Amino acid sequence: MPRRYLQKITPDPASLRELWFLRPFTERLTDPQLWSLHRRGVTYAFGAGLAICFIPLPVHLGTACAVALLWRLNLPVICGTTFLLNPFTAVPVYYGAYRVGAALLPHPRQHFHFVANWHWFTHGLAPVWKPFLLGCLVCAIVCGVLGWLALEILWRWQVVSRYRARRQTQQTA
Repeated sequence: MPRRYLQKITPDPASLRELWFLRPFTERLTDPQLWSLHRRGVTYAFGAGLAICFIPLPVHLGTACAVALLWRLNLPVICGTTFLLNPFTAVPVYYGAYRVGAALLPHPRQHFHFVANWHWFTHGLAPVWKPFLLGCLVCAIVCGVLGWLALEILWRWQVVSRYRARRQTQQTA
């Protein structure tokens, strides 16, 4: 993994003590588990960050920080992963989640036209909210587990290949 690059862009936990708005959380934020680049913390943070992306409310960063603090996951990785969902990717991601939910429920798929007004939120959203939320939940679980598993396999493959290369150079020397 690009450990040197991540260490370079990650803020120093000791410097966070100086920020006035983080003072109530400094005890938890200076936990070394939140900033270390060990496989367990990084891979779980990546999977959790992918799952958090499917929350249909704009609370991704706050939720990611809370999850990282509670489960002692890598804070920069989980926050960075939540930025995969941005204004450009939100519509296709959430539409895909709706399609997954509609496929799982026995209701026929509804065609809807989004209009940003109160009438649409009160009347036009009613037939699509159940498949949308179910699809978000299913996609969050599937993407979170698959993201964690893919990064876990990639990380282990890289460690094994580096070990084999190092062992091969030691045997030839």
